Amino acid sequence: MLVLLEDDSPLRTYPVSTAKYGVGERSGSLCTPRGKHLIRAKIGAGQPVNAVFAGRRPTGEIYTPELGLRFPERDWILSRILWLSGCEPGSNRLGEVDTMRRYIYIHGTADEGAIGRPVSHGCVRMRNQDIMELFDLVPAGTPVEIVAGDDVREKGGGEPDPRHLQ
Repeated sequence: MLVLLEDDSPLRTYPVSTAKYGVGERSGSLCTPRGKHLIRAKIGAGQPVNAVFAGRRPTGEIYTPELGLRFPERDWILSRILWLSGCEPGSNRLGEVDTMRRYIYIHGTADEGAIGRPVSHGCVRMRNQDIMELFDLVPAGTPVEIVAGDDVREKGGGEPDPRHLQ
């Protein structure tokens, strides 16, 4: 689940899919990285629902089941991209564990029926309408914390961020 929080109160909750191979931070692992992140870039403003992205750029295609059948090997990144950057050096930032260099996103998917199951290559997949809504609700720089199951991480000191994702 992805939860949008404001002052630690849930504003929205969305079902998601994470990595088929579980959690992990190492480059090449195809796992979803844990820990504190932020949204480094928002990509896709103004694109239609089901717009196809490759290399973080719209291809001009709109995903349809027929297009999916023609290119079954593609890992479909659709509608919007929230590109994540790790905030914890040695855990999810820099070196062999750098979330941003691994191209880990929150994005729309062609396989909305698999939402709720671990099927991705490391990214957090959402239903297309959900990622479009979330994209409009959060600015670049929004904190994101990825936790696995019952894993509870202590919050750092200082004032909590008013709006963040968990």
